[in-house]
Amino acid sequence: METTRQLGRSGIEVSALGFGCWAIGGEWQDPGGQPLGWGKVDDEESVRAVRRALDLGVTFFDTADTYGAGHSERVLGRALGKRRADVVVATKWGNVFDEDTRTRTGADASPAYLRRALTASLDRLGTDYVDLYQFHLSDADTEQAALLRDACEELVREGLIRAYAWSTDDPDRAAVFAEGPHCAAVQHTLNVLQDAPAMIRLCEEAGLASINRSPLAMGLLTGKRRDGQPLEAGDIRSRPPAWLQGFGDGTSGADPEWLARVDALRDVLTSGGRTLGQGALAWLWARSSRTIPIPGFRSVAQAEENAGALEKGALTGEQLAEVDRLLGR
Repeated sequence: METTRQLGRSGIEVSALGFGCWAIGGEWQDPGGQPLGWGKVDDEESVRAVRRALDLGVTFFDTADTYGAGHSERVLGRALGKRRADVVVATKWGNVFDEDTRTRTGADASPAYLRRALTASLDRLGTDYVDLYQFHLSDADTEQAALLRDACEELVREGLIRAYAWSTDDPDRAAVFAEGPHCAAVQHTLNVLQDAPAMIRLCEEAGLASINRSPLAMGLLTGKRRDGQPLEAGDIRSRPPAWLQGFGDGTSGADPEWLARVDALRDVLTSGGRTLGQGALAWLWARSSRTIPIPGFRSVAQAEENAGALEKGALTGEQLAEVDRLLGR
């Protein structure tokens, strides 16, 4: 398998594995106190992990302005430092937040806010351009989205962004952005337990990259979560919102039915000396030549394990079929 992939039709080359920077933003919340992060984090370890990933050939980092209410962007910018030109940075806009209280306070889908949000992200990242700018409101109105797509084209002309995308699980919405010449991707949920055939089809037809969030099913595909194992209070999985599947009410942790599916796949995913997580990434690469998984990380050890999947490559076509058979698809 090639260890690099094209970011859609942008001409931008990235490592076939990206790193998702949600977790390194640390704790943040909604106005009701619902946790939106992954719990406490050590910024120095996050910086070391980003730099280790760079050394291991990872050149694509995905964050969002709202992760940690600005904190993830600041940590990523510091970690990249003088190596900024060696990497492709993706961030997102659309959520409104208070950096001091680390609280998401609302949403704004206006073109005026788009420009303000980009200016603020550039400042936090310590850079003068973003490689891939992604709209973060997954269910926004399509007429409004068309205005934002056109505004993104203007930002490309100004050299402030190189390409743009929508983070959404709705292929019809993604197709609205895809009409723009500099739309390069769609970011959506995809993992071995949650296939997205309609979105993959759109990416292949429209020449977009499929950037895969939740490639490890929020940690279920690492094999480290157990039924009945509680989660820390600041972790979004401890009080999962409606969209977050695979977790119970927090006290019970992971959903036993989901864990049973993971167990059914263990042998095929751990073939070739892979860890379970590496096998889950290998499935994504086999699924389509357009996929770019972006697993999260909080430590050097996690960075090394995720990056280690690159050298082991994709599953075979036979293994892909075996996974479908085991899951009854």
